[in-house]
Amino acid sequence: MAGVNKVILVGHLGADPEVKHLEGDKVVANLRLATTEAYKDRNGNRIESTEWHDLEVWDGQARIAEQYLKKGMQLYVEGKIKSDTWQDEQGNNRKKVRIRVQNFTMLGGKPEGTGGTGSSTGGYAQKPSGGEMPQVADASMDDDDLPF
Repeated sequence: MAGVNKVILVGHLGADPEVKHLEGDKVVANLRLATTEAYKDRNGNRIESTEWHDLEVWDGQARIAEQYLKKGMQLYVEGKIKSDTWQDEQGNNRKKVRIRVQNFTMLGGKPEGTGGTGSSTGGYAQKPSGGEMPQVADASMDDDDLPF
């Protein structure tokens, strides 16, 4: 029987995408996604636990990430786990685990009281043609407004 390597995450971006344009018109975007769980302990205290995930997005989706994604935005991500192993300069075995994104969706809607779409002032943007792009949240929020 074949195995299954499938990851589904919903979280917030910890930083703007880091995008690299490579040879042959290849593009890769690296993202940091925070997923936070909240629960109450035995004493009734609210406990939050945040896990950080390294995401890797390629080509067309990397271009979309470069254009639309900003720190603090909420994303739904589908992908698979990939890992790299190597030896560092001291001879220690090292391993890095990342999520190779196969599909992502921007979550959250346009805040109430704002009008218009597609402005160059950083509000919302739509994909110019070829289908609808989910609305992009305003990236001008302060770090104190972030849920993580």
